[in-house]
Amino acid sequence: MDAYDKGSDARQEQVGPARPDLPDGEADSAETTAPAADGAPEADGAREAADVPEAAGAAEVAGAPGAAGAPGAAGAVRPVPPGTAQPPAPRTGVAALSPRYQVGAVVALAVVAVAVCAHIGAVFLHLAPSNTLTKQHGDVVDEWVFPEFEQNWKLFAPNPLQQNVSVQVRAEVGTADGEIRTTGWYDLSAEDGRAIDGNPLPSHTQQNELRRAWDFFVASHDSDDRPVGLRGTLSETYLRRIALLRLDRDGAAGPGGVVERVQYRSRTTNVEPPPWSGEKVSDRPTVRELPWWSVSAETRGAKSGQAGQAAREGGAA
Repeated sequence: MDAYDKGSDARQEQVGPARPDLPDGEADSAETTAPAADGAPEADGAREAADVPEAAGAAEVAGAPGAAGAPGAAGAVRPVPPGTAQPPAPRTGVAALSPRYQVGAVVALAVVAVAVCAHIGAVFLHLAPSNTLTKQHGDVVDEWVFPEFEQNWKLFAPNPLQQNVSVQVRAEVGTADGEIRTTGWYDLSAEDGRAIDGNPLPSHTQQNELRRAWDFFVASHDSDDRPVGLRGTLSETYLRRIALLRLDRDGAAGPGGVVERVQYRSRTTNVEPPPWSGEKVSDRPTVRELPWWSVSAETRGAKSGQAGQAAREGGAA
């Protein structure tokens, strides 16, 4: 009886408290069928499936250390409790650098910003009408702007250029036998025009080098072709070097010859106005011929190079 009573008590603890509303016979039959329910595999599986997740979830919420060892919780994804701090996101860009490199990056950006602002300010003063700043610091502005950053308003002028200007050059060449010969006129503007026609991406040199050099010369010389200030002398040197480059490209000196002097001339023709304007302009070209310029300073290097080459050829022979 004692063993039976203990087993009966154990089964009652697992099943639950006795229901007083059932008659004695029905209660005994429920206790008698309890062992069969305990041994059923479906009941065990259902009870484990119902009890384990609840226990695991309760243990995680409560922070119990034994929740990880609960059956069935090994491969489960644990829900993150509300209010838990997330790990910080990884830093990118300048923030990912060390403090020393961050300071270097800030200093570099500041230098670039100052340089850009100074350049924009210089170009603005170059284009702006005469004022107090340009009168006091005009030389500094011109030194920075010319010649790389020069700007003008000709495209937006009320009367844009209405003339075609053709720049031509010829040379006096010293031949190998000591004689001097004069070449014909080379139309440099026509050469640039042929290089641009049909070229979808013409170079800046082909479009503007000769044109800007001639405009520079005209603006810095008087009507008698005398230079006005240092810029006038600089424009002459610039034109002489362009002439030497173009003549050398065209082979004007010939074998063994050296260019001694060059001469420029321009041929200006008015563009015909549209028929509906009623404006009348002359169609006769205006020719401006400059004096001969010596290019000995520019050709000294070419002469020394040719002498050295001849010496090397003689030594090799």
